Amino acid sequence: MKPNIHPDYQEVAFHDTAADSYFIIGSTIKTSRTVEIDGNTYPYVPIDVSSDSHPFYTGKQKTVATDGRIAQFNRRFKSLSTVKKEKV
Repeated sequence: MKPNIHPDYQEVAFHDTAADSYFIIGSTIKTSRTVEIDGNTYPYVPIDVSSDSHPFYTGKQKTVATDGRIAQFNRRFKSLSTVKKEKV
């Protein structure tokens, strides 16, 4: 490999702020913030969503009962039915 063309690879602490958990992962991301975890100092990157807080991985996703298109149409426009009214 050519020298001086690759970014610095280091261990970085990613903080999932939604679940308040840390992940120590190798990365080339640059940051000026640091955090101390278990006596070691790591570059610090806050993230919003990870596998600890994403609904797909936690099993807390919402299931929506989806009606068919015709059922949705009928429910939406049932007040506009085509019933003929008798003249008195």
